[in-house]
Amino acid sequence: MVESSKWNFATTAIVGALIALAAISTMLIRIPIPATTGYFNIGDVFVVLAGLWLGPLAGALVGCIGPTIADAIGFPVFIPATMITKGFEGFIVGLISSKARKNNIKIKALAAFSGGVTVVAGYFVFEAYIYPALGQSIPAFAITDIGAAIIEILPNSIQGIVGAVGGLALWKALSGYNSRV
Repeated sequence: MVESSKWNFATTAIVGALIALAAISTMLIRIPIPATTGYFNIGDVFVVLAGLWLGPLAGALVGCIGPTIADAIGFPVFIPATMITKGFEGFIVGLISSKARKNNIKIKALAAFSGGVTVVAGYFVFEAYIYPALGQSIPAFAITDIGAAIIEILPNSIQGIVGAVGGLALWKALSGYNSRV
């Protein structure tokens, strides 16, 4: 984890690369979810990785910026939901992960899967409540309702699991994790 007082140019470069990877992976694999006009993607892998590897600030930055760039290209109505939900995902993963002693895999896994839960809960709140409320005065947001939000729980759960497992696997590879230590 990188403490804010130890943030340096290399950390900035890594965060920039993770933002780009999150944006690209979100754009390259888009599986439509017709109920909400949203889509399944694998960008969460890099949001989770940022939180696990670099902490809550990096996780939040990667989550807020990378997937939001992807939404800006083709799905701009989801920008508010994505920016808040994915930013919070990265922050939560980093916050929980930062409590782990050394490379405690159980805490890191808890952090990664907490990020997945954050995605499911965040998008549900936006799609079931916030967007319908906004849609009453801003027609562009009138795209979902509670029924559509319920339908999207399953694909969002799968996306959260893929993000947690993929982010955890990349963290293990990059951190030199050794289960025998």
